[in-house]
Amino acid sequence: MAKSWFMELMEQHDPELAQLYSTNRDFAMQEGAIPNKYKVLMTLLADALLGHAEGVKSIAQRARATGLSEEEIRETLRVAYHFGGAAALITGLNAFRQ
Repeated sequence: MAKSWFMELMEQHDPELAQLYSTNRDFAMQEGAIPNKYKVLMTLLADALLGHAEGVKSIAQRARATGLSEEEIRETLRVAYHFGGAAALITGLNAFRQ
């Protein structure tokens, strides 16, 4: 999978921080008691709640690439809507933008 734009910039301008970020991300997202597919959905939920539209779009693409279904993505956005209201839902709908 292609690197995100922010990782590319971080690697160019602060390679030490990029390495720390990558190490932390890899640690948090590794397969464990919670399967990785659920962690991907958690990141989708978090980005919807935090208003990160581009993150939602990118994570939804990653979710699909790892085999998550449209129904799993839809249900995650329902949870975002339940906790974050219309703003989270509208941000979350970026999961379905091309």
